[in-house]
Amino acid sequence: MAKLSAVLALVAFLAPATAVFEDEAFHIDFHYALLGRPKQEATFFQKPYAASKASLLYTVSENGTIGAVNPRDGALVWRSAPGASGRAHLRAGEEQDTVISAVEDRIAAWSASDGRLVWHSRLDNAIAEDLEILEQEDGISTTDAKDAIVLVGHGTNGVKRIDGKSGHVKWTFEDTSGDTPFQVSSSPTTIYYISLHAPLLGGGSKLRVTSLSPITGKKLDSYTLGSEGDVQTKDDILFAGANTAAPVLAWTDKAHKVLKVNIIGTKGVSSFNAPSSEPVDSIVLHAPKKVNSLPHFLVEYRTATGHSAEVYHVDLKKNAVSQAYALPPLQGKGTFATSTSDANVYFTRITSDEVTVVSSVSHSVLGQWLVKGSPALAGAYPVHGVSEVVVKGNSASAVRSAALFSNGQWALIRNNEIAWARPEFLAGTVSAVWVQLPEEESLAHQLEEEHHQDVVSAYIHRVQRHLRDLQHLPAWLQNLPNRILGSVAGKSDESTMEEIQHDTFGFHKLVIAATNKGRLSALDVGSKGRIVWSIDLHQFAPDATFINPSLKAFRGFVEVKDSSLPRSLFVNSTSGRQLSSEEAHGQWVPSQDHETLITYKLSEGTLEGFLGTGSAQPVWNFTPPLGERAISYFARPAKDPVASIGKVLGDRRVLYKYLNPNLVLVAAVAEAGHRASVYLLDSASGQLLHTASHYGVDISRPIPSTLSENWFTYSFTLDSSSSNSSRGYQLVVSELYESPLPDDRGPLGASANSSTVQPRGEAAKPHVISQSFQIPEEISHMTVTQTRQGITSRELIVTLPSSNSIVGIPRGVIDPRRPVGRDATAQEQSEGLVKYAPMIIFDPKWHLNHKYELIGIKDVITSESGLESTSLVFAYGMDIFGTRVAPSFAFDVLGKGFNKVQMLLTVAALFVGVLFVAPLVRRKQINTLWTVPQ
Repeated sequence: MAKLSAVLALVAFLAPATAVFEDEAFHIDFHYALLGRPKQEATFFQKPYAASKASLLYTVSENGTIGAVNPRDGALVWRSAPGASGRAHLRAGEEQDTVISAVEDRIAAWSASDGRLVWHSRLDNAIAEDLEILEQEDGISTTDAKDAIVLVGHGTNGVKRIDGKSGHVKWTFEDTSGDTPFQVSSSPTTIYYISLHAPLLGGGSKLRVTSLSPITGKKLDSYTLGSEGDVQTKDDILFAGANTAAPVLAWTDKAHKVLKVNIIGTKGVSSFNAPSSEPVDSIVLHAPKKVNSLPHFLVEYRTATGHSAEVYHVDLKKNAVSQAYALPPLQGKGTFATSTSDANVYFTRITSDEVTVVSSVSHSVLGQWLVKGSPALAGAYPVHGVSEVVVKGNSASAVRSAALFSNGQWALIRNNEIAWARPEFLAGTVSAVWVQLPEEESLAHQLEEEHHQDVVSAYIHRVQRHLRDLQHLPAWLQNLPNRILGSVAGKSDESTMEEIQHDTFGFHKLVIAATNKGRLSALDVGSKGRIVWSIDLHQFAPDATFINPSLKAFRGFVEVKDSSLPRSLFVNSTSGRQLSSEEAHGQWVPSQDHETLITYKLSEGTLEGFLGTGSAQPVWNFTPPLGERAISYFARPAKDPVASIGKVLGDRRVLYKYLNPNLVLVAAVAEAGHRASVYLLDSASGQLLHTASHYGVDISRPIPSTLSENWFTYSFTLDSSSSNSSRGYQLVVSELYESPLPDDRGPLGASANSSTVQPRGEAAKPHVISQSFQIPEEISHMTVTQTRQGITSRELIVTLPSSNSIVGIPRGVIDPRRPVGRDATAQEQSEGLVKYAPMIIFDPKWHLNHKYELIGIKDVITSESGLESTSLVFAYGMDIFGTRVAPSFAFDVLGKGFNKVQMLLTVAALFVGVLFVAPLVRRKQINTLWTVPQ
């Protein structure tokens, strides 16, 4: 009975803890479900099954994510989790209902329509270098599950044939020559293994082509091509493959002046001179991959200012390659895409303002469209793309092209319109910060000036400020009717704001995000994550690599740091314009919210504390005990407002909080005993305030932590191999108080002053109350909600990678003061305490992402809004997600369910009633005065 009452009390306590209401889902949040920048050779249109009437757009991205996109609207149909960058391949056989991928050492088949995993296999001590589908065997095509040909390297080099139904290996060819595997191709009767052969006497590499039997995998023939003067590495080879009827191998000399083409399976090499009008920067070969397509291909020549192309034909009877015609050069950068209809081959020329379709047999233009501009693609040009063409008679009636643009947007051009654009560049976001809007920055700066002036000067300054604000009064009055009508009708313009401006509730805040490719962008969280501006940081630092840029926000600008930069970059937060160091530190004053007394450096397992940002010598260092090494740290945020210095108990006594702004929490691990320890330090002095150790921990897993107000929390994974317990996950929460006794300020309570730099030994240490909870999933990151005054109850935001979710855990659920082994008393219940339960089940209502699937989240940052009840949340990594939460409910704003029309009608009815009743009351009063008392 006691257990039942405890459960009922817990349920009653958790009932109001709802992260997202049903009517708020998809309205107050936004989600960019991203794939990453698509790879050129692994992006294609394909029907998900033979009877399908429409194609999907398939790709594997640079980060190894495989997925399908609906070409109609750009919506994500399905995707797999990220694999590994660089070594990722994706192929699809004709009239197949599966697509096959090779990412690192994993070969997998996926249902083309929904992404269901059909089968997968692993390569032993090897990496997949290339992947092809065996379309024909002995010249016969099949509609059954087609086998895959995998080229393996980085270990046991060779070729494997994988069964298309089961993923089992049918045969393996091992290459013991020491060559470097490059690519695999096939003809109707032969499989070709292409490798780089390094001669004993040096002088570059030769291209070796080895012929294999598709039935047995036995070696049939091997020959080398005279390419040692041109080919040094894999990057020197332009192309290998195309359709199985006439696979070709192409490369060029170092100066890009001569193109050399070999029909795979023959030893002849054809040479063609590149256009000589302008130096060629790069050459790209475009060829069809369909089995029955004509053996035609296009060679694109890219220069510094433009591009041109030449079309070539392969004569299968003579085994010869000849130039058919040339396309005129165009100024400006662009790309080409290949498409096939029946056996006919078409080439689509894509530029930022025009799409042109030509046939491979003639240079006549079949279709041409002028593309309407899009703000998402302003100033960008297409890098590579794929196309589908509809040809009727001698003209192209329609074309759609999916192109990756230079600014990282993946867009589909349908005839002359941009149908959609996906910001795939954001999939590599590694750092993000909140910034203030211009109005907030200006007002904060003005108030700061008034704060440092005398009373008279401050008063004059404020009057002048109000007079300047009057210039905005006409526009405000003009927009007032629309705001009133929109408010009454329940339609807010907050999500449709086109300009960067402050809104009533402070939901329109900017987040500046930096990617691992050196792109910096500003997103308006209140407008569904609208990208306000996006720039390439390489224009400011061409030689930088920007692997892991970090951001720091100041008033009016952000500072960008990276290990490849000799000095910091400063960028205007509202326009993306670069600022000089003088402008950054002169025109804008750093915000006090970001002034840091102590900065930290974690190196070789030791944490060092520096005074300010320019100090070279540490003022203290913390080294864990022998055998341990520090792996992470978390400092209390510089802006962490506290509404109350104590916690009021049920009997109206007070537990005074230990509020030290200089706290830093350090996590350390030790191999011995699989031990994880946490150390709470005073960063002003480096003094150790509290420590806790846990054994049987999987130290290979992350130990996320966070610290706010007077409490901190961390999580770790239990190691089942080092203990008798099963693998599990724990969440530990600790609260800090000045004294264990209510109404007691502790040893320093009676002191007139004290010093954190020179603490008084044990007297400066807090009283710590801790409790641990079992949780069902591993936490990869945690943070705490923020509000302007700190009045609202804080909520712990945790990232769950296994379920691709973000969960907001109410503060009361993880309160370490929950009574253990007994029911809560009446006084404890008045504090919101319930009986301690060792297991926390993540309530589905706590999931901030509700139906969204968040993949690859690296970090979550929070910020205050204009409402004390509401905190803004922004998550980034591979996906981008933003929302807002109200841990104590939205107590300072009317909800959507409030009937404003009924309220206005009630007020109007009362007003009319007053107008009607007032004369009657007045007449009665007058009559009363004339009445003669009897």
